[in-house]
Amino acid sequence: MNKITIKVEGMKCGMCEAHVCDVIRKAVPSAKKVKATRTRNEATFLSEDETDEKVLVKAIADMGYVAYGFTSEPYKRRFLFGK
Repeated sequence: MNKITIKVEGMKCGMCEAHVCDVIRKAVPSAKKVKATRTRNEATFLSEDETDEKVLVKAIADMGYVAYGFTSEPYKRRFLFGK
């Protein structure tokens, strides 16, 4: 499983965050734990499938936001008490 982080500019309110999350869910059907935050100008999600950066950036741009800075890193599930 990979954790994908993408920088998104243009989010001004909670509805903007919700719109970005919806766009990610539509562009990446396998996305889980989708979260967008306007204070950090980024969106994160988990995915087991390979994510196409160009498709995701275009989908976000089509909604009127600016997306850049795509990063993907392996995600390790953390258990209670760090085990």
